[in-house]
Amino acid sequence: MPARVHVIGASGRSGAALGRALLADGVAVVPVVRSLQRWRTTGLPGEARVADLEEPGALLRALADATHIVCTAHARNAERVIAAAPPSAQLVFLGSTRKFTRWPDAHGNGVLAGERALLQSGRGGIMLHPTMIYGADGENNVRRLAALLRRLPVVPLPNGGRALVQPINQADLTRAIKACLRHPWDAPHSLVVAGPEAVSYRDFVAAVARAWGLRARPVLPVPAALLIPLSLVTRAVPGLPDIGPAEIRRLLEDKAFDIGPMRDLLGIEPISLEQGLAAMAPRPAATPPRRVPRAC
Repeated sequence: MPARVHVIGASGRSGAALGRALLADGVAVVPVVRSLQRWRTTGLPGEARVADLEEPGALLRALADATHIVCTAHARNAERVIAAAPPSAQLVFLGSTRKFTRWPDAHGNGVLAGERALLQSGRGGIMLHPTMIYGADGENNVRRLAALLRRLPVVPLPNGGRALVQPINQADLTRAIKACLRHPWDAPHSLVVAGPEAVSYRDFVAAVARAWGLRARPVLPVPAALLIPLSLVTRAVPGLPDIGPAEIRRLLEDKAFDIGPMRDLLGIEPISLEQGLAAMAPRPAATPPRRVPRAC
């Protein structure tokens, strides 16, 4: 493990999780952030360097002495980071499996552009493409779903929720990044990181309900063409999470991946979905012991 790591986006969810893990291992962290105020809310030690990724001069100064750089900001910034990084620095970027979507959007196209920039640079490094990340502080994918399950008697899902998902726990993603930092990259690479196995979205919903102690909700198959306009209406309903049309369309896609390369290259064995959900589910409040009156 390197003695020091520059972390771009250190105040974000994945960046802060990585910072905590590195500091626990005795590795010095140089936070590179856009907002000092947001960095201070993490409660992590370290003097942050302020650099907007769209300001090449500031980024050059922030990375001038870097030997290992992890960029947890959006992958579309890869080209700027590569240009500002010292030629010998090892690079780790976070992409996304959104790059595989059948419905391209700015997020997925940005990931593809960043990956292309890294692969064409010839630089030593890797871009990790995580599936849906859950379990981080402030993460809202699972918690938002749990909130929705509390409100709905049935779960309306396109195609009955048969599409596959393979979420990765934040702790496993952090372990994967640390493994990348230990690896001596001599060329650019790209790698998908995901949970141990794919499950249908309806089974994912059921697993969240179990972890949160909620009764099972029946799944109601609803055409995506009907759910999309309904999602626009639910935005005005207090207490219901905001779910956009793009998210509904992606519920029709299988997001299942072979993690053999992740296991072989990084030595990571991800935890099960049940383990990950159990670790983040709210704990029931302890019942105070009943006081027994003393006999007179």
